[in-house]
Amino acid sequence: MVEAARRDPARFDALYRRYLAQVYSYAYYELGDHHAAEDATERVFLGALANLHRFEERAKPADGDGASTFRVWLFQIARNIVSNERRTARRRPTEPIDETTVVADPLNVEESVVRREEAGAAMRAVGRLAGDRRRALILRFVDEMSTAEIAGVLGKSEGAVRVLIHRALRNVARDLGA
Repeated sequence: MVEAARRDPARFDALYRRYLAQVYSYAYYELGDHHAAEDATERVFLGALANLHRFEERAKPADGDGASTFRVWLFQIARNIVSNERRTARRRPTEPIDETTVVADPLNVEESVVRREEAGAAMRAVGRLAGDRRRALILRFVDEMSTAEIAGVLGKSEGAVRVLIHRALRNVARDLGA
């Protein structure tokens, strides 16, 4: 798909559709705002399309049929764009508009509230983690990346990524237990 997109930029659509949800999810969990995540996702794909000629495939034939490092490259772009967005937000803070919530099952409001509170507590605990620990957890459990892919995105060794994930999970468990 990458080679097809290089030859004809109109074919980039297949890559966009394949990775859109994953990149948006990463941006959302990093930024915590749907609108900021949408903007960041747009910039990721525009940057990827504009720099597709710079992408170098590093997957080996032994990695299996269809293996590619494009996803790692795309998430490296996403990481940089999210970092820039955070830097901008620190320099020019804004007040977020509260989102309205919709009750999924009006007959079981109590369970819905409890589930939402638990999920919110877990996300707040993840949000309080240091940068790379938070990113590693999100990439592993939300974007379902392997430790090798996460290592490529974060620029760390696989062992360092496993340690990050382990320590992050321990911190979240301790935070939720308190």
